[in-house]
Amino acid sequence: MTAKIKFMNVIGTWRMVADAARTTIRQDEGTKEPTSKWKKRILLAEHSPIRKLMFNWKWVDLPYWVSVHFVRHKYGIEHFVSTQRSDRTGDDREGKRQDAPVMHECQANAAEVMFISRRRLCSQASPETRAAWRLVIDEIAKVEPEVAACCVPECVYRGFCPEFKPCGYCGSDAWKKAVEAYREV
Repeated sequence: MTAKIKFMNVIGTWRMVADAARTTIRQDEGTKEPTSKWKKRILLAEHSPIRKLMFNWKWVDLPYWVSVHFVRHKYGIEHFVSTQRSDRTGDDREGKRQDAPVMHECQANAAEVMFISRRRLCSQASPETRAAWRLVIDEIAKVEPEVAACCVPECVYRGFCPEFKPCGYCGSDAWKKAVEAYREV
């Protein structure tokens, strides 16, 4: 079974993010649109106004056990997962397998999308979970490439691997290139 993304919506605008940033430094709203460079800088800085930019998506045919990995994330994100309750579906829940497909809709702010990426793009995450999250990031890249560029695994974000049993990616040439691309403004 392969999960798919049914839709991706962006809620909020970069202008709203910029105006919120101006508010924090006691400036009035601006009139020009933020540049790509400014977007990347505020995302890398992880300043609070980036939470004004929200994403809404739905996975279909996501294995239940993979859905559980995402439900673990609870700050800056809302989850709506299709039920397996017998009284709602007419199917015996006791007989459901852990890989039974579910629909899982989420709404998350940009800061949380970046945070989830650190955990779910890591090679220590299950391949199925990485693949499901990669679908989300690929859809985000189509509408907000600066956000997608800041969605990296923990080792790229931190500059080292914090895992007890590293996968070996950290320190490789590919890792060095990923760190360089991530830090590029």
